Amino acid sequence: MTSGPLSARVAGICVDAAARIGGPTRAQLLDVQRRLGEPLRVAIAGRLKAGKSTLVNSLIGRRVAQTEVGECTRVVTQFRYGTSDRVDVVRRDGSRASLPLDDLGMIPQRLGVPSHDIAYVDVTLTSDRLRDLTVVDTPGLSSTNTSVSAGTRRFLFNEAPIDDDIDPDSAGALSGAEAIIYVFTQSVREDDVQALESFRSMSSRLSSNPINSVGLFNKVDKLAGAGTDPWGVAAALATDQRRVLRRVVSDVVPVIGLLAETTEAGRLTAADCEALRELARLPESERLVLLASVDLFANRECSIDAEQRQRLLRLLDLYGIGYAIAALTAQPQLATGELLRMLLAASGIARLRQTLEETFRWRTDAIKAGWALSSLEKIASHAPQPRDREMLRDAIERVLQEPEYHRLRLLEVAQLVTTGAVDLPDQMEGELTRLALSTDPGWILNLPGAPQQHLADAALQAASRWRAFAVAGASPAQSRVALVAHRGFHLLSQRVRGQAAYS
Repeated sequence: MTSGPLSARVAGICVDAAARIGGPTRAQLLDVQRRLGEPLRVAIAGRLKAGKSTLVNSLIGRRVAQTEVGECTRVVTQFRYGTSDRVDVVRRDGSRASLPLDDLGMIPQRLGVPSHDIAYVDVTLTSDRLRDLTVVDTPGLSSTNTSVSAGTRRFLFNEAPIDDDIDPDSAGALSGAEAIIYVFTQSVREDDVQALESFRSMSSRLSSNPINSVGLFNKVDKLAGAGTDPWGVAAALATDQRRVLRRVVSDVVPVIGLLAETTEAGRLTAADCEALRELARLPESERLVLLASVDLFANRECSIDAEQRQRLLRLLDLYGIGYAIAALTAQPQLATGELLRMLLAASGIARLRQTLEETFRWRTDAIKAGWALSSLEKIASHAPQPRDREMLRDAIERVLQEPEYHRLRLLEVAQLVTTGAVDLPDQMEGELTRLALSTDPGWILNLPGAPQQHLADAALQAASRWRAFAVAGASPAQSRVALVAHRGFHLLSQRVRGQAAYS
């Protein structure tokens, strides 16, 4: 099933064109049509040891991705929904080698295929979290090399269908991510920005830009000193990071990935919770000493045996342990389920999920349709027959001229503005970005809860402002952006008035 009317229309172009075109071009068209019916594909990128795989496990709700460096962390791995749990190592020739999950339910560290022969690892899981989201875990970028590997390029940026070095069977499976989460810790370095720029430069029109890229500030618990709350510092740093990355990501979200993984994947057992309760019953002076450092917590004499304390460190780290002990000290009768909910809330993962909902899923249809049209443009440029090239380009142009496809134009001009290619005053940039990112009139117009008539009038006023800007004082580039925004707000006003008429 396609994700919406935009995707359905583009999928129709693929089917119609494939009926009249043969050879490799036909296969590429059908591959794009197939991808339009799949869930939104989000790639997790970032440097080594930033916590990408931990985030993957949190999003999936199961601890499946290996978090220790090994063979399986050096290749692209996609996680998608399936009716059974299965791990397939896909070779570059398109053949597959199936592996069982290991005894802990994770991808085996050793894949049994030479790494240079591996195109990617395909993991299907029965997790409901994957019904409308496919997650792609990418190899980490080293601190000295921010280039993206050829394999990652092929997988993320849909270069495979037009890459003569890739076997056609593999090319059908390798395809581009439609959105990116970039993971980093504490400070954003220049090479982080360069890495995101390289993702964008290699991607298609809508595959990597601030409109559908999010920065994830991971491991914020490492900002905490003994007994201190890291979130105040994290919020200030995230604000700074948003300014640095504003041209490459739409938002920066702080999170404690380990805490999220432990709670989302249900790793904390009844025995673990009982150990935390016993620690909470210790004298305050003893608790303070234990929580002063990881070494003291692991090795100091204590009524809780060292093995159990080591396990708690692996699951929660010192901040999570201290948070749980503080909660249990304040409320000794706190139920285990409520403690787990509190730990989940303390991880920050709920904010991330909300951001993903707002940043990606609200506009999945437009993102996927934009990605598909970009792919069709690439296919058209490589089609061997001139008549096929012209037919595809004509079909693309007809789609973009239809009124309901103005949303794609909004995404395109918002990309120009958010990446700095076209400068606008900050207030206008924010207004345009909201218009491109959402279909919620109250959010777009910054008037939550306002009556329909009020929203319709505000949208019409916004359309007039953008029109006035376009014809008086704007540069040619700004004028082109402003006219697209003008029409977008005019269409929004018409839509809101139509809804009010039926309410």
